[in-house]
Amino acid sequence: MQHFKNLADMHRYSGFPMPENPLFSVYRCMKTCMLGGREFTSDFYMIGFKKLKSGVVMYGRTKYDHDNGSMIFVKPRQIIEFQGVEYEEDAFIIFIHEDFLHGHSLHTEMNKYAFFDYEANEALHLSPREEEIMWDLYHKIDEEYRNNTDEYSRDIILAHIDSMLKYSQRFYKRQFINRTDLSGKTVSKFNNALAAYFKNELFLNQGLPTVNMLASQLNLSPRYLSDLLKQETGKTAMDLIHIYLVNEAKNRLKVDDQSVSEIAYDLGFENLPYFSRLFKKETGISPNQFKKQLAN
Repeated sequence: MQHFKNLADMHRYSGFPMPENPLFSVYRCMKTCMLGGREFTSDFYMIGFKKLKSGVVMYGRTKYDHDNGSMIFVKPRQIIEFQGVEYEEDAFIIFIHEDFLHGHSLHTEMNKYAFFDYEANEALHLSPREEEIMWDLYHKIDEEYRNNTDEYSRDIILAHIDSMLKYSQRFYKRQFINRTDLSGKTVSKFNNALAAYFKNELFLNQGLPTVNMLASQLNLSPRYLSDLLKQETGKTAMDLIHIYLVNEAKNRLKVDDQSVSEIAYDLGFENLPYFSRLFKKETGISPNQFKKQLAN
């Protein structure tokens, strides 16, 4: 698999003009533009907007073939592939080398934007008004990139990138709400999957349930699932797993004639102190104190 360490090689491979900056570039792809090639990885963040007329984008090995205007976000060393892509309308792509962010607040803030870990089928679908906002920011970035190279250029460009990411965060929240309205509560499906995990005693062989495991069952990426649940409940997927485990433990402490350690191991905990810490965090008391209260 090809890996691109610098933008010049990436532009050359894609047939784009050479970048104006070795660490940052933008490219507007006209609707007649055709892209294609093998899967690759890079040392860049990529932010793209497109409306596909034909072809497929492979991102994280997941097919992307939506018709609506959408944005995709790729972080360094993620796998991406364009297969005979032709655009319905003009598209844009922004390349940001990791080194371009050094010394700037975005260097650490990038990690808070969970959508860089979403799969392609979880891309951001924009309304016409939202498209206008993104294109406006793109034009500001493009103008600064091409015409005003001075000591202020980098900060101005990154300020616009930051705005683009903040708007994306806002628009994703709107998408989460719309998705919930269309497909029902994700938290219900999540809790059902969690209950089935224990009903089928999968924990006996597989241990404690994980976010990755449950996300896979719901055909979502772990971070997209957590963000959906956070929108619906105010809690992450891991929070909800912990709440479920503690509630199950409380139930067993009430009805089962078992020791705390037996219940912990039966629930899939291999580490009793970890179970006790988790139980106390959720209830305010230790499992032994909880059991003693029941006996009084």
